[in-house]
Amino acid sequence: MDLHAETHVHAEAVTPAPLWAIALMGLAPFPISALVYLYGPADLSGPALSVLLTWSAIMLGFLGGIRWGLESGRAQPRWTRLGQSVLSPIAGWSLLFSRGALETSWLLGGLIAAFILQWLYDHTAPDVPARYPRLMTTLTLGACLSLALALEQALRL
Repeated sequence: MDLHAETHVHAEAVTPAPLWAIALMGLAPFPISALVYLYGPADLSGPALSVLLTWSAIMLGFLGGIRWGLESGRAQPRWTRLGQSVLSPIAGWSLLFSRGALETSWLLGGLIAAFILQWLYDHTAPDVPARYPRLMTTLTLGACLSLALALEQALRL
């Protein structure tokens, strides 16, 4: 048994302020781009949607990387978990790559689904730091609400 991993998992659930600050800075492009897409000048609507879609794909890749890092740090990495960690980046990339072939509403809905599935995966995964579920819930909620606002706008167009 990896003693370091056991200590890491049961670490204090309090998230340090710098971690929250950096996480919220990483979250900021979601509401900013969604609000510009909804309420900004018409000439910024398309670029704002591009930022939202691209940032979503990047963040899904980042979340998969977190899972990869947590698993690969184990003394005996579970290959199924390593394989599962690449699913959210593949989903994000596939949806981004499908832009133009799929309607915007389907892309946004697919990204919302991908974030929710990643969140469910993170909340059922063993061996994560105690502070991880709360942090991921906050960030996933911010991303999904922003995507939902954009989805509502896309459905009206």
